[in-house]
Amino acid sequence: MAGALMLDHVSITVSDLARSAPFYDAVMAALGVPCVWREAEAIGYGARDSGAGYLTIRQGPGVVADRRHWAFRAPNRPAVVAFHAAGLAGGGADDGAPGLRPHYHAHYYAAFLRDPDGNRVEAVCHAP
Repeated sequence: MAGALMLDHVSITVSDLARSAPFYDAVMAALGVPCVWREAEAIGYGARDSGAGYLTIRQGPGVVADRRHWAFRAPNRPAVVAFHAAGLAGGGADDGAPGLRPHYHAHYYAAFLRDPDGNRVEAVCHAP
């Protein structure tokens, strides 16, 4: 299955869902990924049957910001810029402004943020 998305779904653990929800609501909306369910302990984004992947944000104990990193595909470069701005407005911290990262490849355009727990998230567009 060359070219297929490798991951079907991912869960990110946060220490305080109420604090992290505005951040993830903002960055997922900027990437065009809808919130599809919300409970006291978790939030889901995307559609399980879309083929594009699914994300759950779960509240849990003992969150430690280590080298974990999640990169989300952006449909275009303006979406990467919107992701970064929305994440900052939603309580995240800058970890790399939108721009080209030619050390990855010539068209790698990305932005990096830290969520309120310090988890590193990225939006990336590979198109020229």
